[in-house]
Amino acid sequence: MTPKVIIDCDPGHDDAIAIMMAGRLTEVLGITTVSGNAPLNLTTENALIMTELLDLDVDVHAGADRPLLLAPRHAAEAHGRTGLDGPVRPEITLEVASNDAVAFIIETVRNNDDVWLVPIGPLTNIALALRQAPDIVDRVAGVSIMGGSAGAGNVTATGEFNLWADPHAASIVFDAGFKKLLMAGLNLTHQFGIDKQLISDLRDLRNRAGIFAADLFDFYLASYQKRTHGERAPLHDPCAILAVTHPGLFRFESRNVRVETEGTHTRGMTVVDERGWGEGPLNCEVEYSIDRDQGMRVFLEAVSAYT
Repeated sequence: MTPKVIIDCDPGHDDAIAIMMAGRLTEVLGITTVSGNAPLNLTTENALIMTELLDLDVDVHAGADRPLLLAPRHAAEAHGRTGLDGPVRPEITLEVASNDAVAFIIETVRNNDDVWLVPIGPLTNIALALRQAPDIVDRVAGVSIMGGSAGAGNVTATGEFNLWADPHAASIVFDAGFKKLLMAGLNLTHQFGIDKQLISDLRDLRNRAGIFAADLFDFYLASYQKRTHGERAPLHDPCAILAVTHPGLFRFESRNVRVETEGTHTRGMTVVDERGWGEGPLNCEVEYSIDRDQGMRVFLEAVSAYT
């Protein structure tokens, strides 16, 4: 069965690609936006750009414009001022369906069976939904997060951006007791990298989606190489989609995971208990490896399906 998903995002180059993949691999019930890679007005505009570019019949709902307790921080160094720097920004005619992403999430989960929440930005909207409607914990099929790490961070030595941006929201989500919580952290997503060959393969598709993705990646790869000298730029957010649609590509391990909210040097750190004998509940399925080549084939096939 095609999984039903709500994508909660802050586009972002890799968010845009996750939307592109979800449009062909899932039934997208809605897209909700949050402040993260860019301010909310831009992440929402970027989500509308993707739905219009791809001709997706999906509503966009704007959500939280700041974290629960902290000042908003953005990631222009990775994604540019707009969050989607690189391609020429297309004109859009679509408008948001609402400015209440939290209400949309709650209503959709209550009215549909087996919905997957796929949060690939800061977890503010999801935490607010849990505060207002704790019953959704038992109603969803699962939650597939891009965030955290079972290793090094990226904003800091221990903090990955999405969880570092709103650690208090992340702590609420990880402690909520979801029956299935999947975590695609940096330890996993750095195995799923894009390079110049993939950009060439996308251009060879000769469709609008492929060309737009290639233009996105020209900027994204150059930005990553400038900051890190890496040859491949990690394609983070699509891993959260693939974990739902193609779980066989991954190796999962059940772990107790907690989020540090206050640490001077460890804000947003996902503390993954690797001991195997700790007393904490196994609240998270942590992803440790992915079949990169097969995952990229799935990605290219999904993009090729657009006209």
